[in-house]
Amino acid sequence: MTKLGAVFLPSNPPERLRDIACAADDAGLEQLWLWEDCFLNGGVSAASAALAWTTRLKVGIGIVPVPFRNVALAAMEIATMRRMFGDRAIVGIGHGVQEWMAQVGVKAASPMTLLREHTTALRALLHGETVTVQGRYVKLDAVALDWAPDPAPELLIGATGPRTLRLSGELADGTILTGGTPPAGVVAAREHIGAGEGHEVVVFLPAASGPGAAQRLATWQEREGVDFPGVAGDAKAVAATIERFVEAGATTVILQPTADDPDPEGFLRFVAEEVRPLID
Repeated sequence: MTKLGAVFLPSNPPERLRDIACAADDAGLEQLWLWEDCFLNGGVSAASAALAWTTRLKVGIGIVPVPFRNVALAAMEIATMRRMFGDRAIVGIGHGVQEWMAQVGVKAASPMTLLREHTTALRALLHGETVTVQGRYVKLDAVALDWAPDPAPELLIGATGPRTLRLSGELADGTILTGGTPPAGVVAAREHIGAGEGHEVVVFLPAASGPGAAQRLATWQEREGVDFPGVAGDAKAVAATIERFVEAGATTVILQPTADDPDPEGFLRFVAEEVRPLID
């Protein structure tokens, strides 16, 4: 069955998260995703709070930029969330926006090398291994987690370009694609990933419903400069668009509201109560 969720945009102030997460949980929404965009909400702290406030909701971080965190710290944070909240905690990692990484002084000369080293070490740590490595960026000396999660969590990589997509297919359990990726882009990404059907593919789909939906979505499209505008309309229109992404190879579709959505909680209820019943 296709997994369905929605985004809590980081343009919302952190104090809004509790009401939105609880509304999502009460409505029966499957997944709520957060973005660790600079310099807005912290992904791990926000996700942990949302998980603590809810009982059924899965909360994803898409993504945690690997230049931001030492891999041992990343493993500790992920392991802690998984041990406290089980598979309700979902974490994706990735390059991060290179302009932001440069702004804070952590931009890598070779982002691909960093991501490969970080992902390899992170997977080993989360599987309870003792890791010693002297890489270009990742350096660990007999590091092991005292509280490794059991079972080890699935690891997702946020990817756009062919090289990162291939890396995700090689090392990760799933891939997160950016908002505005059209169905044809999902097909192309699947080809680069090269992994089997068990590989998760998460897509963020810009969506709007209710009064002024088309105009709000058009404003988003113009601001982001994307060719694929997402979907505006009622539940049937949204569900039909989701099916196009599923046919292209997406396994999880996360609906991304517009920043000026007049009723964020209502958007979550719309996804859970009206769109979900129409999706296989």
